[in-house]
Amino acid sequence: MSTIHFPLTAVERQVITHALLCSVGFLVLLPVGVLIPRLTRTLNYQWFWAHWIFQLVIAGPVIFAGYAKGHQLTTHLGTGHFKDPHEKMGVTLLSLYIIQLLLGIFVHFAKFPRVFRGYRPPHSYIHAVLGLVILALAQWQIHYGLYTEWQLADGGLHKVTQKAKDAWRALLIVFWVLYAVGLTLLPRQFAQERQARKNNMADNIALDNTSKP
Repeated sequence: MSTIHFPLTAVERQVITHALLCSVGFLVLLPVGVLIPRLTRTLNYQWFWAHWIFQLVIAGPVIFAGYAKGHQLTTHLGTGHFKDPHEKMGVTLLSLYIIQLLLGIFVHFAKFPRVFRGYRPPHSYIHAVLGLVILALAQWQIHYGLYTEWQLADGGLHKVTQKAKDAWRALLIVFWVLYAVGLTLLPRQFAQERQARKNNMADNIALDNTSKP
């Protein structure tokens, strides 16, 4: 018995474009940008530049394009904006992403060395935690899109492929495993930071001694 396969509708193709852009932005590019400092900050190189290029220059256009595609689709369907959990989470994620970018700039340029004396300032921890929150929410958002939102848009004509679901699961597992590996480097990172503070303190003492008459 043959199975009839219906071609994708125009709406379905728009949904898939939106889903691919947002999935690549939030499940691939942003996680890579997070893993760069977590896995390499103990190495002797300027990891910050690779980090911000990934998060802003590479991931930014993809994320904004994905959001714009979703917004256009909702407008086309005439269902109203920000009425279901997927749409509400979408605008929340975009807002948090923009806040995170601004916070990252603030963290990099506002270190307040006289106040914190070489220790990491509180806004640096907020930046790190917010990044993980964004990724966790994005993982939930894409899961909701695959398992719930697609059925609402598609009406049951086509099902989400198992490959798409497996890809979501694999990307989630790979990120958190690699991030956990990066956490094992924290003792080395803290040791390097302690040594840097000692060196800085010694340099300041030497500078004070040479400035005395």
